[in-house]
Parts: sequence; structure tokens; C-alpha cells
Amino acid sequence: MNMNKDVILTGDRTTGQLHLGHYVGSLRSRVQLQNEYKTYILLADVQALTTHYDQPGLIADSVHQVTLDYLAVGIDPNQATLFIQSMIPEIAELTVIFSMFVTVNTLRHNPTIKTEARDRGYTDLYYGFLGYPVSQAADIAFCKATLVPAGEDQIPHIETARRLVRRFNELYAPVLPEPRILTGERLGGLDGIGKMSKSMGNAISLNASPEDVHAKLTKAKTDPARIHRTDPGHPDICPVFAYHQLFRKEHAEEIHANCSQGSIGCRDCKQFAGAAINELLAPFRERRNHYEQRGDEVKEILVEGTRQARKVARETMLEIREAMGIRYFDL
Repeated sequence: MNMNKDVILTGDRTTGQLHLGHYVGSLRSRVQLQNEYKTYILLADVQALTTHYDQPGLIADSVHQVTLDYLAVGIDPNQATLFIQSMIPEIAELTVIFSMFVTVNTLRHNPTIKTEARDRGYTDLYYGFLGYPVSQAADIAFCKATLVPAGEDQIPHIETARRLVRRFNELYAPVLPEPRILTGERLGGLDGIGKMSKSMGNAISLNASPEDVHAKLTKAKTDPARIHRTDPGHPDICPVFAYHQLFRKEHAEEIHANCSQGSIGCRDCKQFAGAAINELLAPFRERRNHYEQRGDEVKEILVEGTRQARKVARETMLEIREAMGIRYFDL
């Protein structure tokens, strides 16, 4: 049972299927913690609009695909509440209220926003894109979450949420708890440039076939200074060795020594890493296939989870309105 007083809120933008980077960075923690904490997991379709507003079909399909990813990795709908962001209007209401407590300059200087804007080539920011951290703060606060499992790139967003909650409590009443972040490990991309990312095309999806895993790893970047198989390698700068450290920990030291001595080639190294990744993904594929055959059950999981989240959201917004003195009457 979820007896811990802490509440978890986490989720993902619905812009495509999830990948190994999501698993290492956050999903693994969610599965481990769902039995200990009251856990809310949102499918952030509104926030997906900040970069994919012209692709509503992709976003709608991704709601279903990401739900399958959640269930595949072991999220239990009897322990965690899965819900759709756009179906909770109170989150939008709280976003507007929080937007009164943050300046445009503060949002412009958010390092995660700056990095993503640069990577996407945005020279003029849309209001929704700039305000992403405010929307995220509302996601966290509506259910009074105290713990947010997320990647390190989300630290600035969580700090914004903490400041907004603190400001609200100072102005009105101590209604909302300040959240803290639980960071996971970072997984580098197959191209050796930055983290594993859907938008960068350098990821292995959680539903990748065994053949696809090996095909992607075959093309993965390795030590650029290693020309011949017998050349001494530098595993600490090789993206594939990082996969050994995460998915073959018991053999990582041996791989490091063999690579450094030039006694193992990159091809064999990739094969070993691919086998370990496929071993990890095998039960995910099995569970995903189970739910793919049960579309009505998946829909009901989302309906019931969203219904529960909406109930909590209504209660929180009544408290917020009461604290602000704008609960004029109940409808």
C-alpha cells in the first residue's frame, strides 16, 4: 500500500514513444517507488503542444503509445494514477494563477528553456513554450506532490516550481508543499552528442525489436581515435561503454580493461551491449504485447486515472481559491 506521506508527480510529453534514456532517467525510479508513495503520472499532451502544436494527430496517438510504454516497463495502474493533462482543467487554471508570480526575464533565463530553444532553432519564443515551467509547476502542485522523479535537465523547472509554491504560500496561506527532485542517471545518445533524445534521432525505443537494437548499436559512435581493432581504446569517452556501465555492470570492468588493451573490438563490444539491452527489454515487449491486444482495458485505465486526478484537482483548487479569497460561491 502507498502509506508514505510523500506524493510523487511525474510524466512525459506525448511527442512519440519513450526510449532507454527515459527508462534510465526516470521510469526505473517510478516503478521502484510506486508501491511506497502515492504516485501520479501524467501524459503531458498540453505541454507537447509547446513544440508540436501543428501535429495534433501525433500527440493524440502518442497518448496511447506512451501509456503502453508505462505499462510495459511495469507501472501498475492499481498503484499509480495515470491521467491525461488536458483533461484536468484545474491545471490550466492554476497555471494562470502561478503566471502572476514569475517574470518573463526569469523564464527567459531558464537554462533548460534556453538550451531547447537553441537546439530547435527558435529565435522568437511562443508564450506557451516560454511558460512551460509554469505549467509544469501547476502539474506538480495540483496534487500537492512533494517528490518529482526526473532528469537533471529538469532541475531548473523544479526550482521554478519551488519558488512559485513558496510565493503562493507567503502571499495567501501555506496550502501547497514545496517539491523536491529525484534525479536519475543520464544516458548518452548513440551519436555521442548529448543525451539520448527522440528529437535527435539517437535513441533506442523501449519497444525496439532485438534486430533493431543491434542495428542501431552497429551504427553507434565509438572511440574516434581507435582505427584498428588492436588499437588501445579509450572506453571512458565511448558512448557504448556507458551502456555497459548501466546494463552490464558486472562485466563493465572487464570491458574497460579489454578495450584499453585493444583485446576486444568495437563490433564485439556492441554485440555484448546489445544482448544486455535486449535482455532488459524482453519483459517490456511481452507486457506491451499483452496490453496492445486489450485496447479497451488501456482506455479504461486512463479514464479511471483521469477521473481520480480530476477529483483531487477540484479539491486543491477549492483550497487555493479559499486561501486567495476568490471562492465566491460553489457551482
